[in-house]
Amino acid sequence: MLKVEEMTFSYKRNEYLLNRLNFDITPGGVYGLLGKNGSGKSTLLYLMTGLMFPKIGHIYIDGIEPRKRLPDMLSQLYLLPEEYDLPATSVDEFVKRNAAFYPRFSREDFDRYMDIFDLESVKNMQRVSMGQKKKYLVSFALATNTALLFMDEPTNGMDIPSKSQFRKAIALGMNDERSIVISTHQVRDLESMIDRVLILHNHSMLLNESTLRIAEKLEFVNTTDKEELDGCIYSAFTPAGFVGVRPNTTGAETPVDLEVLFNAIITNPETITNRFV
Repeated sequence: MLKVEEMTFSYKRNEYLLNRLNFDITPGGVYGLLGKNGSGKSTLLYLMTGLMFPKIGHIYIDGIEPRKRLPDMLSQLYLLPEEYDLPATSVDEFVKRNAAFYPRFSREDFDRYMDIFDLESVKNMQRVSMGQKKKYLVSFALATNTALLFMDEPTNGMDIPSKSQFRKAIALGMNDERSIVISTHQVRDLESMIDRVLILHNHSMLLNESTLRIAEKLEFVNTTDKEELDGCIYSAFTPAGFVGVRPNTTGAETPVDLEVLFNAIITNPETITNRFV
């Protein structure tokens, strides 16, 4: 579906933000794109949607470069940015103006997502809260039914019940023909939904693995006994005790802790990535 080949991008000459990235986005998965502030997560989303162009290398969506901005290709992808605003129009008018660009848009699906988020069909979308605006946009994004959906920090501004509703909406909107790429710092909000983890660090893609393979290769430890951290590649103290990660030598799979995984790989990148060679 989407292929990135030897892709390099920089805002300043000889200062690479992203350097020689190679990875694929295939149908039927929820991808979690993780990285520190300034690591290039949002830029990568803009590159994959054709809003920015690689300096070196290529990005292809079904063999077509998104930089060409072809209407047929654009109708099959949707980007929900982190920063946004909504016009001073009604929900119905917003849908009328924008749905025509997406041939698989479903008003029935949109209404279903609005129900999940407890939204009403307001007369002026500009006057609702930030969290409500985000939920209208998420509902519209999912209802486009595009093959590729990109979301940049989609749970920012949402309260705890809304984050639960978000997870329910994503689960409803997924199918074997669609891929959703979510850039986020809120890993706890999305941990149970993510099928594949992409981690950007130091201009490179340090990790591109399924959560199933991560669980096969790594064991995640959560304990109040420090002695149980023996053999850990990475460990940390938390208010609830200790967390850590170590090679999985028993074959017994533990739930993947994305926050611990992220901290471990940026602390000991070679040790972690060598587990997946």
